[in-house]
Amino acid sequence: MSELITAELVDLDLSAETKDAAARSLAERMAAHGRVTDLEGFLADVAAREAQMPTGLDGGIGIPHCRSTHVTEPTLAFGRSASGIDFGAPDGPADLIFLIAAPAGGDADHLSILSTLARSLMDESFTGALRSATEPERTAALIRGDEPAGEPSAQAPAQAQAPAPEKGTRPETAPEAEEAPAASTEVPAEAPSEVPPAAPPEAPSAAAPFRIVAITSCPTGIAHTYMAAESLEKAGQAAGVEVSVETQGSAGFKRLDPQLVRDADGVIFAHDVEVREKERFAGKPTVDVGVKAGINRPAELIAEVRQKAERGEVSGTARAAAPMDKDAETGDGFATRLRKWLMTGVSYMVPFVAAGGLLIALAFAIGGYTINKAPSVAEHFVWADATSWAALLFQIGSVAFGFLVPVLAGFIAYGMADRPGLVPGFVGGAIALTINAGFLGGLIAGLIAGAVVMTIQRVAIPPMLRGIMPVVVIPLISSAIVGFLMFLVVGKPIAALQKGLTDWLSGLTGANAIILGALLGLMMCFDLGGPLNKVAYAFAVGGLANPNEGSLKVMAAVMAAGMVPPLAMALATTVRGRLFTKAERENGKAAWVLGASFITEGAIPFAAADPLRVIPSAMAGGAVTGALSMAFGCTLRAPHGGIFVVPLIGQPFLYLLAIAAGTGVSAALVILLKGLRKTPHTRAADSPADGEAEVTVAA
Repeated sequence: MSELITAELVDLDLSAETKDAAARSLAERMAAHGRVTDLEGFLADVAAREAQMPTGLDGGIGIPHCRSTHVTEPTLAFGRSASGIDFGAPDGPADLIFLIAAPAGGDADHLSILSTLARSLMDESFTGALRSATEPERTAALIRGDEPAGEPSAQAPAQAQAPAPEKGTRPETAPEAEEAPAASTEVPAEAPSEVPPAAPPEAPSAAAPFRIVAITSCPTGIAHTYMAAESLEKAGQAAGVEVSVETQGSAGFKRLDPQLVRDADGVIFAHDVEVREKERFAGKPTVDVGVKAGINRPAELIAEVRQKAERGEVSGTARAAAPMDKDAETGDGFATRLRKWLMTGVSYMVPFVAAGGLLIALAFAIGGYTINKAPSVAEHFVWADATSWAALLFQIGSVAFGFLVPVLAGFIAYGMADRPGLVPGFVGGAIALTINAGFLGGLIAGLIAGAVVMTIQRVAIPPMLRGIMPVVVIPLISSAIVGFLMFLVVGKPIAALQKGLTDWLSGLTGANAIILGALLGLMMCFDLGGPLNKVAYAFAVGGLANPNEGSLKVMAAVMAAGMVPPLAMALATTVRGRLFTKAERENGKAAWVLGASFITEGAIPFAAADPLRVIPSAMAGGAVTGALSMAFGCTLRAPHGGIFVVPLIGQPFLYLLAIAAGTGVSAALVILLKGLRKTPHTRAADSPADGEAEVTVAA
């Protein structure tokens, strides 16, 4: 394993003027020394990380960083800018730029070194030594910890692999570097005025100071996570407060000692991703902020949690944050949170759709469409009879399909209220099936269940009852309320609406059916596997629970339109490859298979690289395919499978024609739009030496 940083990875006269140019300059040094295999792909990953949250920190520091499949080993490049580069820090441009590159599966030892380096950036003697260094060799040695910066704490990186001495609060894979006892200069100047004025009454309690436990985490888990931990600990020392931090970073995390959590007087969450096992801290005064607040204003956070403890404020933390609601506290609106809740239910429902739907599809392929009339295989099964095997597949698939609505409702509630929402959510979903409220009923039941549990969790509960709340009280009360509302209040109107929608779908003909098909096609291709795509897909799958002619047409239109984007990109890269980068042409080969398998996400690399041309083209082709599928009267009984379930498609040749037409339209449009663009990027794509790499994003 090579050293984390060498003199060749140091640029003391970084001339870049923008953060993108700075990242490229430093990344080129990494690529020149074999640390990065694909420059453009790595820079795309850096840009994607930067888009999540600016990486500039107070004190003139920029830390662009990411984990990438294009990195061969953990690597650090350093640049020093005379004029400063804007990385989004509140106090202005950064003159010290650290580009941190970690492999997608980087080993824990090197990730811990990266993490400890991030913590050492909070030490002014360390950053001051970097600003005064005149030789790349000495600069690299300072960062590695091979050479002291004049203060003991500046040697933190060299101690990265030493065990954490006392607290046991840092992950074993990312041990902390012990600080000298001197007061830190990193605590903001205004910190003393922000400590609660009630300090004198606390003097008699000097033997038992105020105790805080904290969690820090960021999307990548390499830098901000550990810098926030360091900042909080230093501010705690200055304020006479015990602060124990659990860093939930890339190198894993070690849970705080349960006794520490029980004894804590307050909690600080400084995070930009979900806090794992957040329920451990329920019922304590809590401050919940983004990770950068933990870095920039730790004294203020400590003061705030102490003030909450004095006032006895614990209602805001009486429950764990819902898994898909983790970002709501950082400013998301209700519409954003609602989308996340619904997507939670849909994402958990999809595996049941795939398993149950494909089993049913196989049953139809083997035993014909009358297989649903077969007797129970538990009572009649002939081992040598293909019809019995078809009946077995159908009945297993039907059981799996029977979970769709309860799972949808249960996990919508889970997304809103975490595990306490599961019981009332599943109960509400099962009631929706009982009263024939279907897919819509399950959706409403999940939202009601989540809202009821969230309301109950806000009620102040005596400490002696908190232990039985999640396992007895909340399930009992919430299930009773949800059951009452579903059976007697909202269930019947929803069931009537569901029946009306089903009847409407069954009677769709002519222009109405074509318009619906076009609309569904647009939704499937707008975000390529995102929320709108999933809503259209869930709408179609919901109709398969009680299939009729209309719902089968909808399912056919949705799957056909979803196949178009990757097939169109594959066709375009084949017909006019010079308009695409080398990596995109390689992606195009895989897109043939992905599109044929109904994996719309196969078009994401193309959309990420050129969204303004790719997405409108995909939507146009999807709308054409959806409309033609409805116009041709194509039907589909399988919820997935692409061309591999063609035997289960009504009007299969016309169905394939609709897909071909939409694919042709999308491919033609994207070729036309890209052909109108005359840029160096396009010309570079024509070059045999083109080294541009695949741009990947998280679907």
